Amino acid sequence: MKIFKIMLPVIALLAIGTVWANNDVKVAEQHNNEESLDDTNHVLYESCINLNIGAACNSLGYSYGTGQGVKQDYSKANIYFEKACNLNYGSGCHNLGYLYDSGIGVKQDYKKANTYYEKACNLNDGSGCLNLGNLYKDGSGVKQDYKKANTYYEKSCNLDDGNGCNNLGNSYYNGHGVKQDYNKANTYYEKACNLNNGSGCRNLGNSYYNGHGVKQDYKKALTYYEKACTLNYGSGCNNLGNLYKDGRGVKQDYSKAKSYYEKACSLNDGNGYLNLGNSYYNGHGVKQDYKKANTYYEKACNLNNGYGCLGVGHSYIKGYGVTQDYSKANIYYEKACNLNNSKGCLNLGNSYANGRSVKQDYSKAKFYYEKACNLDNGGGCFNLGVLYRKGLGLRQDFSMAVSCYKKGCNLKNNNACYNLGISYENGKGVNQNRTIAKKYYGKACDLGDQEGCDNYRKLNEQGY
Repeated sequence: MKIFKIMLPVIALLAIGTVWANNDVKVAEQHNNEESLDDTNHVLYESCINLNIGAACNSLGYSYGTGQGVKQDYSKANIYFEKACNLNYGSGCHNLGYLYDSGIGVKQDYKKANTYYEKACNLNDGSGCLNLGNLYKDGSGVKQDYKKANTYYEKSCNLDDGNGCNNLGNSYYNGHGVKQDYNKANTYYEKACNLNNGSGCRNLGNSYYNGHGVKQDYKKALTYYEKACTLNYGSGCNNLGNLYKDGRGVKQDYSKAKSYYEKACSLNDGNGYLNLGNSYYNGHGVKQDYKKANTYYEKACNLNNGYGCLGVGHSYIKGYGVTQDYSKANIYYEKACNLNNSKGCLNLGNSYANGRSVKQDYSKAKFYYEKACNLDNGGGCFNLGVLYRKGLGLRQDFSMAVSCYKKGCNLKNNNACYNLGISYENGKGVNQNRTIAKKYYGKACDLGDQEGCDNYRKLNEQGY
């Protein structure tokens, strides 16, 4: 998380000095041409310009950056943050770095951001260390380096910056620059949570929910989600709602789930909008209302929540709460797919394969099925295999079809398992082997495919 940081200094009304450095005179002259400052900012101005108090310069920069007591002016914010930084006030360096990092009031420049974040970190500003770590994690203005990122996250955490602890926890959780270690991840999530970092509390709750590095415990998950939600971390509220929806660690209560989803929405959490939409779609804790469901799905989609886009697409396909419109459905499926939602890719592939409100195009269908498969959607792998088997939009290739069916079957797609059985029984793309065919028919049967059950029985009776 990249944020402006402010530490308001304690300033008494002091006499104004008369000897200024040249750069101070320039700042003063600029101020004289502007509207008067309110009392608080006037004190900050005097303390910054005449007394060279870095904290005052930083706070004045913050006032200009946020428009508190003055007309918002990022250029002036830049001037005062720079003065604070030149006075070796770490927070000023951090805030100046943030402006360059975000391109606010200045041309975006990651290298300059790196320079100022590094100075802030050397001045023991935890936020500076945090954002310097983020630059290395993302490879912004520097070569991506997870180990360096973790070094800066660790320093940030040691300076009691909750975001630094949380990010270091994420590195251990995902194995970025360190060996994956859920126990260490939880140690840092716990410290972040104790520092009132909502994301840390949410992540620790997730560990208890999933049993990662700790014994699975829904009640403990609930405790940490509650704290995250109390800290106005939307994802914590959403996850708390899920516990009440599913009755895990608490008595099932759709009304409470809805309340927490609503709070998540008020905090602009995409999953909160999605789940509130699901509540209206399914009539859980509210009267079923497809129009309201779509309203919330749309808001989730606008927050780049792929499942929200998928939900709107489905509503247009089925005509739930809206007039049935396959063209609009495809628009939302495409956005879902662009957000790496595998079901969106699968459904868009189906539209191109079947010519549903688009010109039939097997090459485009292949593109979307392949993306769905790469996102571990079994249906996408199965449909891609069918295209290879039939030579639709590509050169017929039974071996590639089998490869797709295998991945789809491993992803528990019954149709993929069934077609894999057919391939082995008939020797298409593989050596004929009815014993192996029987195995895959059995898998299809276990996944609820009746034809798989029938073929399994047939080969079983034949002694395979």
